Amino acid sequence: MTLRISNLGKHYGDAPVFENVTLGVEPGEFVAIVGESGVGKSTLLNCMAGLDSWDQGTVTHDGTDIGALDGEACALWRRKHVGFVFQAFHVLPHLDVAQNVSLPLMLLGQHRQPGDASRVAHMLEAVGLPGMGTRLPQTLSGGQLQRVAIARALVHRPALLLADEPTGNLDPTTAAKVMELLIGQTREHGASLVLVTHSESAAARADRLLHLTASGIRA
Repeated sequence: MTLRISNLGKHYGDAPVFENVTLGVEPGEFVAIVGESGVGKSTLLNCMAGLDSWDQGTVTHDGTDIGALDGEACALWRRKHVGFVFQAFHVLPHLDVAQNVSLPLMLLGQHRQPGDASRVAHMLEAVGLPGMGTRLPQTLSGGQLQRVAIARALVHRPALLLADEPTGNLDPTTAAKVMELLIGQTREHGASLVLVTHSESAAARADRLLHLTASGIRA
């Protein structure tokens, strides 16, 4: 499923955040986006997920015009097709690790299907957290919480994975392991990965490195 962005522009009042952003991301491709602070990298990622609106241009995924969807339809599309890894983890403290990871399956109505528990367990093993499903988030380290967030983003096997500074709060060793997980899991399932980062080492792993400026994207 291909992601296409054409002439996208976003403004706050009269001030442009970015304009004329055009890019495509193919299935199985890893694209990293870098740029100066305040240029709108996270905002662009939110637009890709239909979490934010824009003022001009289009965002399409597998032929679906995301901007033409109403709120409910966009939420349903996002639940099915998108996995989002936030820098701040956004795990729910009152749920254990397995429950946090299974949230996308629950939202899709798949949480009671046969094999759900084994899929969650397999995902936890894949991110290096075997047997930790009953642990609560407050008992985990930052690196472990980020791996929980990655498992949650990948458990429903989304076609599009969006990651916003996923290694920004991690030490170099843990950051490298997190990048290995992200890349390995997306390659395995043929997903498209778009990573926003300030990390040169993370960006260097990408198939393509793009620079976001106020006037558009450049390679």
